[in-house]
Amino acid sequence: MPVIKLRSHIGEDGMLHLDIPPEFKGQEVDVTVTVEPITEEDLSHLEWHEFIEATYGCLADDPITRGPQGEPDKRELIQ
Repeated sequence: MPVIKLRSHIGEDGMLHLDIPPEFKGQEVDVTVTVEPITEEDLSHLEWHEFIEATYGCLADDPITRGPQGEPDKRELIQ
């Protein structure tokens, strides 16, 4: 029996919507739902991942380039 684990948001209407993989289409299945509230630590971790997903690839059309670095300074040898 496959286990599908996901994090979701329950709307103000109290409804939870689940997207089930297409390989279960047309089948009758038993579904078990376990609800575990997210802690503040989990929330900050989730916010970080949302930030990464929102900004990933934002410079794809304007890539960062490194300009000429010049020559290093000439220094006296330490004896």
